[in-house]
Amino acid sequence: MGMWQFRIFPAISMLLLGALPVLAQHEYTESEIEAGKAQYAINCVRCHGPDGDNITNADIGHGKSRRATTDAEFVALIREGISGTRMVAFPNINEQNAQTIVAYLRSMASTANAAASLPPGDVARGKTIFEGKGGCRTCHRVGDQGSRTGPDLSQIGAQRRVVELHRSILEPDAEIIPANRFLRIVTKDGSALTGKLLNQDSFTVQILDVKDEKLKSFSKSNLREYTFVSNSPMPSYKDKLSTQELSDLISYLASLKGQAN
Repeated sequence: MGMWQFRIFPAISMLLLGALPVLAQHEYTESEIEAGKAQYAINCVRCHGPDGDNITNADIGHGKSRRATTDAEFVALIREGISGTRMVAFPNINEQNAQTIVAYLRSMASTANAAASLPPGDVARGKTIFEGKGGCRTCHRVGDQGSRTGPDLSQIGAQRRVVELHRSILEPDAEIIPANRFLRIVTKDGSALTGKLLNQDSFTVQILDVKDEKLKSFSKSNLREYTFVSNSPMPSYKDKLSTQELSDLISYLASLKGQAN
């Protein structure tokens, strides 16, 4: 399943404390949203979680607040904090970076309902699908079980939003994280293989071969070509899982936060 490590600062933990809809100020560019996503991962996700809903009455993932309505007010809250609450000041975040966090929060709110139509999922059933019908262990690892050819999903629930898990399962080509891209190698004798890029320097490239899960190293001078594969190796499950099965699988993945499962 096509599914990143930052230094964690104290989380922005009480940014939103009410239930009034946030009023967007202007449209943001994709680059601003992506920059905000990185800033959110550094500064916010530890307490707020990837979906922004970890703190009661502070659902920043759905754009609700009684503390702020304008982008400027949100920027001020991020940089100055809220006295008497767990929301500490972040003077280390300059105004531009705070603005990108707001951009990402706006984007989160606008896409938060993408998976809302799914029925409630069951973690235990989702685990059974992951290990059985879904065939997910063929490529992925959870804890000490499964393959290493795809991304390790042991902490995926602490890293990716539910809406992102939903999209990754149904549309794996929609977003491929650079660290998860596969490399296709063709040697000078015409042999071709595909694998997960582990490392490369000026002279060599190392991959984990998808066929036998073995580390293989090549001298670049002995290669005819080596290029990133444009599509995700993960198949779409759009027509392979029922709506309930999809919800169960997502619930299981969202529960994976590094603890024993």
